[in-house]
Parts: sequence; structure tokens; C-alpha cells
Amino acid sequence: MDAEALRKYSALHPKPAGLALQYGTAGFRTKAQQLDHVMFRMGLLAVLRSKAVAATIGVMVTASHNPEEDNGIKLVDPLGEMLHPSWEEYATQLANAEEQELQKVVTEICQKAAVNLHKDAFVFIGRDTRPSSKKLSQSVIDGVLVLGGQYHDYGLVTTPQLHYMVCCQNTQGQYGKATLEGYYEKLSKAFVELIKQSHSSGECQRHLKIDCANGIGALKLSEMKPYFPQEVLIHIYNDGTKEKLNHLCGADFVKVHQKPPGGLEMKPNERCCSFDGDADRIVYYYQDATGHFHLIDGDKIATLISIFLKELLAKVRQDFKMAVVQTAYANGSSTRYLEETLKVPVHCVKTGVKHLHHKAQEFDVGVYFEANGHGTVLFSKAAETKIRQLVKEEKDDEKREAAKVLENMIDLINQTVGDAISDMLVIEAILALKGLSVQQWDALYTDLPNRLLKVQVADRRVIDTTDAERRAVTPLGLQEKIDALVKKYKLSRAFVRPSGTEDVVRIYAEADTQENADALAHEVSLAVYHLAGGKGAPPQP
Repeated sequence: MDAEALRKYSALHPKPAGLALQYGTAGFRTKAQQLDHVMFRMGLLAVLRSKAVAATIGVMVTASHNPEEDNGIKLVDPLGEMLHPSWEEYATQLANAEEQELQKVVTEICQKAAVNLHKDAFVFIGRDTRPSSKKLSQSVIDGVLVLGGQYHDYGLVTTPQLHYMVCCQNTQGQYGKATLEGYYEKLSKAFVELIKQSHSSGECQRHLKIDCANGIGALKLSEMKPYFPQEVLIHIYNDGTKEKLNHLCGADFVKVHQKPPGGLEMKPNERCCSFDGDADRIVYYYQDATGHFHLIDGDKIATLISIFLKELLAKVRQDFKMAVVQTAYANGSSTRYLEETLKVPVHCVKTGVKHLHHKAQEFDVGVYFEANGHGTVLFSKAAETKIRQLVKEEKDDEKREAAKVLENMIDLINQTVGDAISDMLVIEAILALKGLSVQQWDALYTDLPNRLLKVQVADRRVIDTTDAERRAVTPLGLQEKIDALVKKYKLSRAFVRPSGTEDVVRIYAEADTQENADALAHEVSLAVYHLAGGKGAPPQP
């Protein structure tokens, strides 16, 4: 390690005094002007990680659904998964090290993680469309070069596309070609194969309106348009040419506010969907004839996919284990429908994609979605091999055809991470193959009315939870209070959990009516305010 070069370059990316950041599920996120030193140092970390695992590592510059002024960075591990938890700790130490300690911290990481500095390192870099992203990704490159790493800059890509590239590279092309064309070709080929078999193909055109949150999704969907079959007509809104990223639009806005995004005119019963700012989340919605807005969130997406996969798995008659993984935010009606009607096992884990992804890996077919629309499907190596073998060798027509559909689903799904473009194509293919309208899909079950609130607190660490975040352990007395409040309402439940990124406590409540869900959420927020050190004025109903 060239200590002199490290000192010289580090001085060009100084750390603001007193700034401390934590690497969480979403990596680092804060105001863009505070991130230059973090970007440089994550360039360093990516090189160390690459040397440690002898593989290509990804670095994505994005703050996803945050406001345009913010930015962030996350690292991508060799198979396109999120950074290993033990390295999140190193990321935090490196980001917060004072200038004069930087070299010492790098050396410590090398010792702890057994990093051989003489090994080669290769880093893939991508960024979203924020005004600050280009300059910040240049700082990442500085960090990569100081430690002698090589890099490939993909420029503007969606977060899932970068995850995909990293996986392709490290599987020596088995997962696909590590280029944008490779991504578009693999997904569109599988999609075309799937909808070929749909009865409606040829007769009716499939229209879909897409709100791209004024982000990267619009650019990449436009690039992909020529690859789509004739009968699929996508209409892109909020394409970033006029308005600000994520402002009054995008999947997060639609989910939280339960209303359509700005910049998109909805006619009754038209199918619409929204991506988030970096295109790793998707929610669907429509307006009925009476003008009432219907949201179809991640839970209902997981349910649709589960119904479809379960039918196919029954046809191939293999002993594959399938399960759905949810978090505490999943609507109670979805859990009940999956377990009781579909008879599919459901597992609840802590909030955060890494927990869902990890649990889903335990099954032959693991479907996971957060209610916010982030999710995907994982197929075990054994299941994938068996399915591809059935396509080639199975004599029984029904079994072989079902295996063929499953094979195309495997190729259409981005198994590395939630991917709005891939998930959208999966949903469109299933709706076409099953001949379902958006209303019929929505009618599978009725969501219990719910409410999400947040309460500002002096220190979010006073709240500690257990049972996949469904029960509060501290502060003392809070869970008892929640239990008592929940008893007042029908079909109700509520839980609280500290935010991963800011000093707020998030509250979720559901009940038989919206009025009751709102009342319960408010009462719980008051309990949090009084027992967990609320800041500012008490929550108002």
C-alpha cells in the first residue's frame, strides 16, 4: 500500500468534522454534499473486499427513493447480493475514521479480513441520475485507483442492473452477459417466450402506464423498448425531463400516500405501476369506475407470483419446497390467504432485504417481497438444474411444458435483488398467461386497513425488538401498552421498530376499519412518544 498516495488523495476528499454515518441495509445515505469522503473510502473498501474474496465487487451510487438532494452508496458482493454483514462494520469504521487514522484503519481491516494486498482487484461502478452522482462516482474511482484496483464504469444504470452485471462477471457468464445488451436480451427473450403461450396474444394489445419516479428507470426502459414484443405497449411517465426525482411520484410516494403519482392521468381500470428512484421497487395500482384508488403492493405481487409458481410446480410433480418470506409489515390478509387458501408456508423475518433474501435461500423456490414492492424469487441450484433437465428430457407433454414455463421464469427473474423492470415483466407475463385483469388480481383478498406513522425520538436505540420485530423488548412497559391498545380493536395488530437510518421510530397498525387502524396507530405513537423519549410536540391525530 502506497501510504503517501493514500494520504495525498485522501486530503482531496476530506471528511467534514463531526460527521458520523452508519452503513445499513441501504448502505450510506445522507445529503449529497456530505458524501465525497465516503465515496472515496468506499472505493478503497471495494478494492479490499475484491482482494479478500478474489472476485469482482460492485459499487452503486444512489439514494433510491430519497429526495434528489440526497445521495448514497452501496456495495455489491460477488453473486450480486448485498455486502456481507461483517463488512458493513468495516464500511462504517472506514467512513468515520479521522484523516490521520485512515491508513491505520485500512491496515486493521486487512488484518481482520485476511486481505492479501498483492492480489488483483476489480470493481464495477454504476450510478443513478441525481445531479451529484457523476462527481461522486468519480470519487469512488479515485479510491479504487489509489489501492491499485481496476474498474469498469457502467455509468447510468438501475441498481438491479449493476447487481446483475456483478453476478454475470463472477459466474463467468453463466448467469448472463455482463452488458446492458446482455441484460435486455436475456429478459426480453424469456418474456417473449412466455407470452407466446398466452391465449390473448395477437388479439389484444397490452397497455401499461409506468411512473418512473423521474429516475433512471425511465432511461433504461426506453433503451429496452425495442426489445419488447409488438403487443406490449408501455407508456412512460415521470421520465425525468421535467420534474425532480421522486418528487410526488414513485413507488414509495404511491405506497405511503395511497394515491396516484403526479404526472400520470389515470382512466378507470387502466393498469398502472410505479418504480422507485433506482428501479429496485415496484407497486401496481388502478382506479375503479367510481374513481376509487386501489393499490396493489408487494404482498399482492408475492401472492400472484406464488399462485402461478405453485400451479407449475404441481404440474412438474417434483418434490420442490416452496415458501413465501415476509416482514411484519406484510398485510395480515395476505399472510392469511397464502397460508390458508394457497397452503404455502409463510415465514416472517426482520425488516431489510438482506434478511428476506437470506431466508428465501433455504427453499427450492423462495418468494420474497416487502410490502413496499421490493422483492424477487430465488431458485435453488438443485431446483434450477432439475427444471432445465426436464425441459430437455421429459417425455410427458404436460410436465415438459410446465418445466419450460418455469425455465423462462427463472431467466426472466433477476435473482440477485428486487428489480422493478424484471418484476414488471414477470407480472405482465403472469396476468397474460392466466388471463387476469388488474381488478381480478386485486380481488384475490381484501387488505386490512392499515396506517404507517413515525415518531421522532432523541435516540432510536432505546427501542429494542424481538420476534422478527413484532414485539418491543425495551423500553419497559411499551409492549404491554401496545398489547392493551390492540385488544380494543377487531382484527388488529400493531408493532414499533427503530428506523435503520434516522432517529425516528416507525409504527404500523392494522384493524377492521381505516378509522380504527388510524386510531390505533395514533394511540401507539403517543405511547412511543411518552415511553421512548419523543422529541418536539406530541403526535396529533
